[in-house]
Amino acid sequence: MLPIGLCAQLACIWEATAPKLGNVNPARPFEDLHYVDFLVSAAAVAPILEKAPRRRVGQTILEAVQATRSVVTTNPNLGILLLLGPLAAVPRFDDLATGLQEVLEGLDVEDAKAVYQAIRLAAPAGLGQVAEQDILTEPTGTLREIMILAAERDLVARQYANGFQEVLLCGVPLLQKSLERVESLALAIVSCQLGFLSSNPDSLIARKRGLAEAEKATRSAQRIVELGWPKEKAGWTAFKKLDSWLRALGNSRNPGTTADLVTASLFILLREGNIDPLTPFHWPADFRS
Repeated sequence: MLPIGLCAQLACIWEATAPKLGNVNPARPFEDLHYVDFLVSAAAVAPILEKAPRRRVGQTILEAVQATRSVVTTNPNLGILLLLGPLAAVPRFDDLATGLQEVLEGLDVEDAKAVYQAIRLAAPAGLGQVAEQDILTEPTGTLREIMILAAERDLVARQYANGFQEVLLCGVPLLQKSLERVESLALAIVSCQLGFLSSNPDSLIARKRGLAEAEKATRSAQRIVELGWPKEKAGWTAFKKLDSWLRALGNSRNPGTTADLVTASLFILLREGNIDPLTPFHWPADFRS
């Protein structure tokens, strides 16, 4: 059984390494965000997440963001930390679903204050302002109550509201089914991204470019699946077309929230021992790249 910190580190590294649509990978950096940023951030936060079952969720997230800022000047992992914070807080040998619900129900105003501080430090793009519990104010509700307010517009916040349903009921099964079909972790990760993206408009794209463009990405992802990706050439043609469109404006169409959900799904499989760390990662030569 892998330590929690190592589960988190592997999940972060695997997600960033897979050649997903529109995201940073070893061959495709953004101008202000590089693959190495994800690697060093994963190393920085692993020991903090290892201690999560003995800490407040808000404090874990804040310290992990602070550790990230000590090694990079960008924001590669705020959404990841918001998801892994509650997941890692579940005691190692407890049932994940039951323990996660207990963690979420136990979140309080102090957790919210720490998370607000973490968000300000990470300075994510495209937040804007809201009428109630804005990030520039001092929170007065519990962390879960505040996340519920944002659940309609943000997929990460929605996980706090619904008990991580998208991750547990979509991402985890997608990864497992993909790994049963192909002996490639990279391909399974990209399949998971496609599953998420075809089901929900990406929150980061919506914040930066508007809901219409986020919904266009979702329709394009659905089309890729319909065309038989990864087995069919037509699916790969549509895959490349969407990837090019997502990258056409720098990182403003980066489906970053979807990537965060993929990382959380990988973490759960690793925590539960349902994925072998020795699974071949390679992008199979018999698939069109």
